[in-house]
Amino acid sequence: MLHKTPGIVFRFTKYGDTSIIVNIFTESFGLQSYIVNGVRSASAKGKIALYQPLTLLDMVVYYKENAQVKRMKEVKCLHQYHSLHADVKKSTIAMFLAELLNKAVKDESHAQELYAFISESLISLDDASHNFENFHLIFLVKLSRFLGFGAHHIHEVTSRRMVDSALEPLLEVLLNAEYTTHLSMSVAQRRDLLDVLLNFYKDHLDTLGEFKSVPVLKEIFT
Repeated sequence: MLHKTPGIVFRFTKYGDTSIIVNIFTESFGLQSYIVNGVRSASAKGKIALYQPLTLLDMVVYYKENAQVKRMKEVKCLHQYHSLHADVKKSTIAMFLAELLNKAVKDESHAQELYAFISESLISLDDASHNFENFHLIFLVKLSRFLGFGAHHIHEVTSRRMVDSALEPLLEVLLNAEYTTHLSMSVAQRRDLLDVLLNFYKDHLDTLGEFKSVPVLKEIFT
């Protein structure tokens, strides 16, 4: 049966000589895998650009509940980013967000709400002109609440770990921050808060492992 749904590309892997398997978080069905044939052929004329991580798509798809890999009938870009991939700081944050989403989002429940949160967050980052250096920290806090273990108090994040007392006021503000909230902190504090939040995630998810993007993220905001 055909369904129209927006979606967010999480990642793709090569399949055969010219095809890909692309993982897309859809508003209607949550995380789905689709096979796209011929997209890597010489005649595809750059169509693989549609399947780069975090691209927002408007799709018409075939949905069969028990099929592990599904197919698309139509696909087009839903939102054209202006600066997300052109600004080095934004693109580094985006690289981290893509890796985080691939590691953390596995469930199909609450798909509509989670899709709205992720897509609106990406557009907010794309539109931001300043004060977005803490965007990834706020995103981590907000995403955790959609994943079912979100914290509202400092002790829920720090658990029994020793945390620098100077971080606690910043963490308290962070737990209630919006993307437009200005948070004044040092480079070292930003790095430490990222470590605290990632450890918090690891307490609840066994799929995280190490992040390839984190050293780059820490370096770019030095």
